[in-house]
Amino acid sequence: MALLAPASTVPSALVALSVFGASAWACLLCFTSYNERLQICQIFPGLESPALGKCEEAFTEAFKGLLDTEIHYDERSHLHDAFTQMTHSLQEVAAAQGSFRVAFPLAARKMRKVISQLKEVPACVPPCGLQEVARRFHCRGCYSTVCDLPLDCPVQDVTVTRGHQAMFSCTVNFQLPKEEITYSWKFAGGLRTQDVSYFRDIPRAEGYLARIRPVQPKHRGTFSCVITHDQRPLARLYFFLNVTGPPPRGETELQLTFREVLRWAPREAEVIEPWSPSLGELLASPEALTSGNQCLLAALVALASACVTVLAW
Repeated sequence: MALLAPASTVPSALVALSVFGASAWACLLCFTSYNERLQICQIFPGLESPALGKCEEAFTEAFKGLLDTEIHYDERSHLHDAFTQMTHSLQEVAAAQGSFRVAFPLAARKMRKVISQLKEVPACVPPCGLQEVARRFHCRGCYSTVCDLPLDCPVQDVTVTRGHQAMFSCTVNFQLPKEEITYSWKFAGGLRTQDVSYFRDIPRAEGYLARIRPVQPKHRGTFSCVITHDQRPLARLYFFLNVTGPPPRGETELQLTFREVLRWAPREAEVIEPWSPSLGELLASPEALTSGNQCLLAALVALASACVTVLAW
């Protein structure tokens, strides 16, 4: 789109459309000025020479092969330098009284060789994206074009079981610029859509990778990633997340255990206390008269009898 000739040469280029014929001079119009081309033909045969018109025709005929030339957009400066060097060489040949019928075809062949050595234009990579790396410059019209592809990429469907992990990768198949690339994420809850009006920004979501863990039903919807270069969007990717299935078994067992803990009430612990029966309890409970208790009882009776005898004396 941007002409490499200085702005002052644009009116001259318009004049050249009628003087030289735009179709044959399309490539030269992009990289040389009208004054440069006219001066070359004035030097070769002479300013007032009747052969001036033939020089113009020979110049036109020699460069017809560059009419539909297309180059990599980044190679414009290289081709511009080559054309500048060509005009200087033609001026030197003209000043040395050379023949324009020989000089023009030779210069055109050299320019074709220079163009063949330029970096090739990469092919467009479908299905989407603004692919600046594939921008090409057209000599016919002196303008540039990019791949005729939409900015929005097709929606990618992602199905994840509830409680598991969802991972989204915001990557494209074409080459991105090396600097000033940013990623921003948005979410449209419950919808499978590419309508930007439904999306809301996801705070603190940066980088080309996004992860949700664990996935819950509330995460069902469309996630959008916008790739931007110097505040200019290059591509918009969409991921529709569908959440299916019951909670994982491990999660269910943990929830049951937790509910059992909540329902559990602590009980008083049973305490075993020692039993010291009285003499009446021993006599009233025959099962309590063990051999040990019987010996003890006989000793008490003997002691009591001794005490009574002593008192009687």
